[in-house]
Amino acid sequence: MSDQTKFLDACRTLLGDTYVLTEAPDMAPFLTDWRDRFTGKALAVLRPATVEQVAGVLRACSQWAIPVVPQGGNTGLVLGSIPDASGTAVVLSLARLNTIRQVDAVNRTITVDAGCILQTIQDAATRAGCLFPLSLAAEGSCTIGGNLATNAGGTAVLRYGNTRELCLGLEVVTPQGEIWSGLRGLRKDNTGYDLRDLYIGAEGTLGVITGAVMKLYPQPKACITALAAMPSPAHALRLLSLMQDHCGASLTAFELMSTYCLQLVAEQFPQLPRPFAESHGQYVLLELSSSQSEAHAIELLEASIAAALEQALIDDAVLASSVAQSAALWQLREHIPLAQAQAGKNIKHDISLPISVIADFIATTDVALATAFPGCQLVCFGHLGDGNLHYNVAPPAGMTDTIFLSNQDAINRIVHDQVHAFGGSISAEHGIGALKKADLAHYKSPMELQLMRAIKQALDPQNIMNPGKIL
Repeated sequence: MSDQTKFLDACRTLLGDTYVLTEAPDMAPFLTDWRDRFTGKALAVLRPATVEQVAGVLRACSQWAIPVVPQGGNTGLVLGSIPDASGTAVVLSLARLNTIRQVDAVNRTITVDAGCILQTIQDAATRAGCLFPLSLAAEGSCTIGGNLATNAGGTAVLRYGNTRELCLGLEVVTPQGEIWSGLRGLRKDNTGYDLRDLYIGAEGTLGVITGAVMKLYPQPKACITALAAMPSPAHALRLLSLMQDHCGASLTAFELMSTYCLQLVAEQFPQLPRPFAESHGQYVLLELSSSQSEAHAIELLEASIAAALEQALIDDAVLASSVAQSAALWQLREHIPLAQAQAGKNIKHDISLPISVIADFIATTDVALATAFPGCQLVCFGHLGDGNLHYNVAPPAGMTDTIFLSNQDAINRIVHDQVHAFGGSISAEHGIGALKKADLAHYKSPMELQLMRAIKQALDPQNIMNPGKIL
């Protein structure tokens, strides 16, 4: 009997035959990435339902040296939760670990299983009269374990921070199958190395996150949305400074969208509103939250917009006067990735930069790409308030996807060289996975890579945790 057979028999004993998937049709949904670019192979897909079962699986993986790829909602964008083509790894799906363990409204915390859908956590917080502010396009299908493993961002980072800032404690299963329980809802715990921060953003390469204590916040009394039009990204940066000066922490979202982004949305989704009769160079979708009242939020936003018009920072603005109008404005922003997907292939870049240099970066990189690839379309949008751009490149009119994608390495190098030159990061919120591994090795300093490898070797000496990802 082979080691693989012994391993699978042990998993069936532990989980039950139903939750050890080995037939191709059963495994298929777990093996292809969200953007449908790559399909891997797996020895099996394992679906534990408890932390103890996860620990048992990891002990078996360690015993028989079986690589394991942790997977949440499989909504990642860098091939971080997909096995390679060797077929030697197992996919460890956390989807059945989906319990809201505790809501503590007084401590403002919620303790959850890693497989909980993000929207489920948001809804549980709302029922308790609280707010869980993490919000992103995939919130109906992504899981909090995946959000933590990639340190996801989203639209509210400006006010509340990335997933890392929202997490107080973790529960993790080590590669050796031991359970570390750090589920403490403490804002202050200065007792040595912060293991929590080590596992957040590690993309499952150091262990498996199985539970978390997340922060909750008071529900705002009102959220007010506006869409502002302006000539350039430089104007958007000046508007950001004005809004922060006027509104402080009430400014919860500040999203930049180029004119081409909204043209693309209009072409692919003609049913969505067109707030302005004329086209403008750039647009900003901004949101204010008030702990006082809707009237206070409206007054604050109207005064800020009036100041921006007076200073010629913006050309026009539309203020949502209802929840439905606010949702419609947000749909414009949220449909940009969907419009891109429907329009054809594109080369994505999830980058972050010092906020002060974003306008210069866009101007410089736009020219560099237009020179190297005449006619290419630049789909630039993102979370300007926290310095995160989704700087995507679409093919010139008439060019086939195959020919365009053959230039991916060259396009990536132009964009990432500029990011590096401006002091930015080649991954803001998507992670590294397998897709950006070579880029990480190119732009990270040798010392940083050496320290990362030392941590990996210390915690996962067998290299069974998501091998081939990040390092």
